[in-house]
Amino acid sequence: MKDSIKKGSTGFFRSTWYKRFISDYGMVIVLAGLCLLFSLLTITEQHPTGVAAAEDLLKQIRELVPGGGPVLVVTSGSPDDSEFVRALKESPRLSRLQPLSFITGTPSDVRARMTVLDKAGQIPQYIITTHASSAMVDMITSQLAVFKDVAVLAPTSHKWPTFLMADNIRNVANQITVIAIIAIGMTMVIITAGIDLSVGSMIALSAVVVAWLVGRLGGEEASNVTMIIAALGGIILCGGVGAFSGLMVTAFRIPPFIATLAMMQVAAGLGYIISQGRPIYQLPDSFVWLGRGVDPLLHIPIAVILMLVLYALAHLVMSRTTYGRYIYAVGGNLEAARLAGIRVKLVLFSVYTICGMLAGLGGVVMASQLKSGAPTYGLTYELYVIAAVVVGGTSLMGGEGRILGTLIGAFIIAVIQNGMNLVNVESYTQKVVLGLVILAAVLVDRLKQRNFNFKALWHYKKKHHLNEHNLTGDEGGK
Repeated sequence: MKDSIKKGSTGFFRSTWYKRFISDYGMVIVLAGLCLLFSLLTITEQHPTGVAAAEDLLKQIRELVPGGGPVLVVTSGSPDDSEFVRALKESPRLSRLQPLSFITGTPSDVRARMTVLDKAGQIPQYIITTHASSAMVDMITSQLAVFKDVAVLAPTSHKWPTFLMADNIRNVANQITVIAIIAIGMTMVIITAGIDLSVGSMIALSAVVVAWLVGRLGGEEASNVTMIIAALGGIILCGGVGAFSGLMVTAFRIPPFIATLAMMQVAAGLGYIISQGRPIYQLPDSFVWLGRGVDPLLHIPIAVILMLVLYALAHLVMSRTTYGRYIYAVGGNLEAARLAGIRVKLVLFSVYTICGMLAGLGGVVMASQLKSGAPTYGLTYELYVIAAVVVGGTSLMGGEGRILGTLIGAFIIAVIQNGMNLVNVESYTQKVVLGLVILAAVLVDRLKQRNFNFKALWHYKKKHHLNEHNLTGDEGGK
């Protein structure tokens, strides 16, 4: 008997550990798989730019010109080329080579300067340039006979996935910040078996209010304190919109879909009224710090750091506090939560308020990224936010979901969009793919719910059958 129990329990654990693993890490595996797929699809010839290009060329010079010699540096004047020239000028190695000069400009400017060098008899041993300017240099040297035999050095190219380039990864993280921040509040709402369709309009409302307040309180000369007050104004107003939605849901029992759909129209209308239907641009240059700034130590965008801090706090709230357990309880079984003494209406009211405030913060970040406020911001963002939450494993039926899963879901959506852009998938096809991804996530959730219900029913029937069998056997023995 003991052996059979031991064998059965061992079989149970053997048959369920992988299901537990997939449940806990399935979305991480999907995200890693997508990153691997787009990495393989975007392997191309990469050409160093800026400081990396300068370091590569200095290494080549060290090997080719050990004794020194005149070198001419030719660039087109693009931002990357400017960084390239700055790095070369700061290099002690290049100063020992005694370069003739640095030529920067259009092809006609470069040709004129090189003609002057030709007439003066100042012919370099090597011409250094970037990959972007190499075609221009080749064309000019082919036209000037004296430069035909001068070797042209350009940075060494190598194969690497465009998807894994540092700039692209930072771009993905920076683009998803607004959606990911709002998705925190949406996760709380959906765990309570609700939904908030007004978050997209609240992005626009917050961005417009912030830009309008900054313009009224100081315009392009506004101080940091003024910008903080304006940002708080947008966040508080959107929190009020969310609170009104929560009031309609709790006090008057209006379905969340209808209540938030109505507030979506209200928020959008308020945005147009405040801005008079036009973008507001009167913002100081320092306003972009939150949306475009990069931490000098971590080299991570400030908006991404804000997003990660908010997710860490939300994770602690949902997994380590009584309030978080109340949210799960309300979504799992509202009546049972009420009978257990939980103030259900207060919990529901609070999650809609929090969702509204986070939507307001998302609007502040977007206004900072775009350095303006417009009533057209946030269009269809509610769909992307809901998609991130659902793909992250939160059940639309309520009572189930994790904050960190939502973050992974947001990155899955961002990676799919970015990857399709890199492989040149047209925008219409991208919409089809995104819709199928959302549908697949909801389908998986429904299948999990159905499988759980089927197992629970089967175990109940089996237990009930065994009890009847034991009862019959006892009576027969008597």
